[in-house]
Amino acid sequence: MRTADIRQRFLDYFAARGHTVVPSAPLPTPDPTLLFVNAGMVPFKPYFTGEAAPLWDRATSVQKCVRTLDIEEVGKTTRHGSFFQMNGNFSFGDYFKEEAIAFAWDLSTKPQTDGGYGLDPEKIWVTVHHSDTESRGIWRAVAGLPDERIVERGDEDNFWSMGVPGPCGPCSELYYDRGPALGREGGPAVDEDRYMEFWNLVFMQYERGEGPGKSGYPILGELPRRNIDTGMGLERMATLLQGVDNLYEIDETRPVLDRAAELAGVRYGADPAADVRLRVVADHVRTALMLLADGTAPGNEGRGYVLRRILRRSVRSMRQLGFHDPALPELLPAARDCMAPSYPEVVEAYARISDQAYGEEDAFRSTLRQGTTVLDTAVAKVKEGGGRSLPGAQAFLLHDTYGFPIDLTLEMAAEQGVEVDREGFTTLMNAQRERARADARARKSGGAADTTALRTVLDAHGPTDWRAWDTLTTESRVLALIGADGPVPVARTGDIVSVVLDRTPFYAESGGQDSDAGLLSAASAEAEVLDVQRPLPGLVVHQARITAGELAVDDTVHAAVDAEWRLGARQAHSGTHVLHAALREVLGPTALQAGSYNRPGYLRLDFPWRGALSPGVRSEVEEAANRALRRDLPVGVRWMPLPEAKELGALALFDETYGEKVRVVEIGGAWSRELCGGTHVEHASQIGTVALTSESSVGAGMRRLEAAVGIEGFGYLARERDLVARIAEQLNAPRAELPERIAGLLDRLKGADRENARLKQRATSARATELAGATVDADGVLVVTATAEGGADEARALALAVRDRLPAGRPGAVGIGTDAGVVVVALNKAAREAGLNAAALVKQLLGGRGGGSPELAQGGGPAADRLVGTLAELPRVIAGR
Repeated sequence: MRTADIRQRFLDYFAARGHTVVPSAPLPTPDPTLLFVNAGMVPFKPYFTGEAAPLWDRATSVQKCVRTLDIEEVGKTTRHGSFFQMNGNFSFGDYFKEEAIAFAWDLSTKPQTDGGYGLDPEKIWVTVHHSDTESRGIWRAVAGLPDERIVERGDEDNFWSMGVPGPCGPCSELYYDRGPALGREGGPAVDEDRYMEFWNLVFMQYERGEGPGKSGYPILGELPRRNIDTGMGLERMATLLQGVDNLYEIDETRPVLDRAAELAGVRYGADPAADVRLRVVADHVRTALMLLADGTAPGNEGRGYVLRRILRRSVRSMRQLGFHDPALPELLPAARDCMAPSYPEVVEAYARISDQAYGEEDAFRSTLRQGTTVLDTAVAKVKEGGGRSLPGAQAFLLHDTYGFPIDLTLEMAAEQGVEVDREGFTTLMNAQRERARADARARKSGGAADTTALRTVLDAHGPTDWRAWDTLTTESRVLALIGADGPVPVARTGDIVSVVLDRTPFYAESGGQDSDAGLLSAASAEAEVLDVQRPLPGLVVHQARITAGELAVDDTVHAAVDAEWRLGARQAHSGTHVLHAALREVLGPTALQAGSYNRPGYLRLDFPWRGALSPGVRSEVEEAANRALRRDLPVGVRWMPLPEAKELGALALFDETYGEKVRVVEIGGAWSRELCGGTHVEHASQIGTVALTSESSVGAGMRRLEAAVGIEGFGYLARERDLVARIAEQLNAPRAELPERIAGLLDRLKGADRENARLKQRATSARATELAGATVDADGVLVVTATAEGGADEARALALAVRDRLPAGRPGAVGIGTDAGVVVVALNKAAREAGLNAAALVKQLLGGRGGGSPELAQGGGPAADRLVGTLAELPRVIAGR
């Protein structure tokens, strides 16, 4: 059975039993504690924690997930994959253990002809928490399982929580016995390779308190509504139903593996080391495809860095297999064809996906060349110093700064007869990983701690009555004031506090739009609104500075958005949509927004593109945008179901999570149609103008446009006009002739620079000839010392010119100093053969300062009044060597 069919069969089964089919959320998640969705329940987390009211009693989904914490284990075991799909069925206060267990057993064992998966019931084992006698009894009653195939396990394996205070409960896992060829007999407690887990049923029935680890916390009591969260690993079920050994060999990954083997000229199964690399390639190429499809772009931090690492590991693995040509143009299409039956968007967006992936591979190949140069230099220095081991810090620098893999460093260093301090490298890597884990823990716990007081407000008063789309003012009641140390009853002049109102007209930052500015006015207080956020779904929180009087809980306030600020914000947000549409009109549909930010007067928009836009293309985009403004395209808002919006071609932000009904903002109908929760103008002409101010790179394959909008746009254009007028006046030329006139001036300046360089070179040559004839003999070494005007470049040029004019068969040394405080020493070949070292001589002259190569070195010299005396020491130092 194809993986796509297993997926659809799961959704059909639960849809027929009253579950709403919920589309997979994008892999990038707005959850501040995560980079990517890493479990099937993550999109449903607000419903389980009580942060939001569930939209359904029953739901089912197949959620895309990415986990990279154990990325180094990918390919080494048969169970680690960085991308996977989790089939889930969920109950929000509806059914509980008996139905969940019955559903899982029925779908797993029902014959395939009847819509099930047809697993042999005699080969299924289950685990239960040791305290969960209820589940044990249900398994006996529903499935008729004997006691020996119902295994009790402890908190570590069979008790679930999110790691922070909130819902928790026992879980029950289903395992399938794959036979004695894959391991020892005795059930999942003995061998989890032979007995493969394929479904986990979580019974959320308790609330837990603070505490570490899997069991170091108190159980506070029963939840008022008991919930079900199950996860069936799609790849694991495919492994079982397709009769293969592991997830790398199923139909969604094996074609990539086979193509990699074909390119590298190896046979899968013939060499364990090569097999690991092939599995890494199969896994990582598929993961990269799905991350790129969901809008993640390669970068140097966060999600972008994870994707970059995955892409580079796949390319590196192909190189290790002996394939040194570009690999992704051969492998990515195979992954696309594997995933298209379940995710047609990978075909629709493939031009953009492939452009970014291939660009990243090209950049990495360049990085490898650069890293090789750095490594060769480091190895040469080790050998020069008589060492045999490259320091761990140097290997870590190559890895961390240049993206140079440690195994490549080991291999290339060994080829040059040098070992690598692997222990030192590992220590530094472990320290970096621990910092990353500590940061992740801090984000996880910090997010929970910061929202504890806010959650109490939300539970007590419900969601904020949010009026930002409808009005600029509301009469509101203060529900809570929260300072740095927690809730406070009163805030006084000068205090900065978080203010929660029962209703608000303020826009909370989201979708790229900055938050509103404005005032909160009470009978005896006034506060300036500095920021507005939604730390919990449904709750709007204002950060405000008390500018006068005292603001207290339960006060009535007049909440007023700054009207000019909002007008500018609407212009900028609508301007972003217009620029996005204009960009796609000029460059095509692959120029899809990958991030944006807008505030009054300013916008920026990131999009995937290889190479800078030419001035002509930039003008074309700007013209298309302003043409839409001149046509005064209507701006409309419609609410509709998400599938209908997608059918209409509405564009969605990849890192946003959408409900069943979505808000679609249209400018000129189909010309610009995006899912958006922001504030907008009513007609395109109200934007005023869109004036592009810059276009730049923000990473491999990613460009950024910036623009001034509205009155700020007109101001930018006015400043540009005035600047051109001043230049025209200074050059006494018509504006239309300025480009040619300036080009002519630059050509003349370049010509003058070339003539100056020629004259300088002639002067240096003449002086070098003169100095080479005025040597001092220092124990058989011809020595020349002199001063030169300028800096280090001039000193080096003169030193080398003098050195090259000394007799070839005699050892020669040249010392040149400058008023800028630089001393340069150059040696000829005979001097090096005589045992002299330029770097050592500079250090002796300058008291240990300076450095360079044995032939040429320099250092920060003495003050001008001591320069001649310092240089005069060179013959003595050489003679006394």
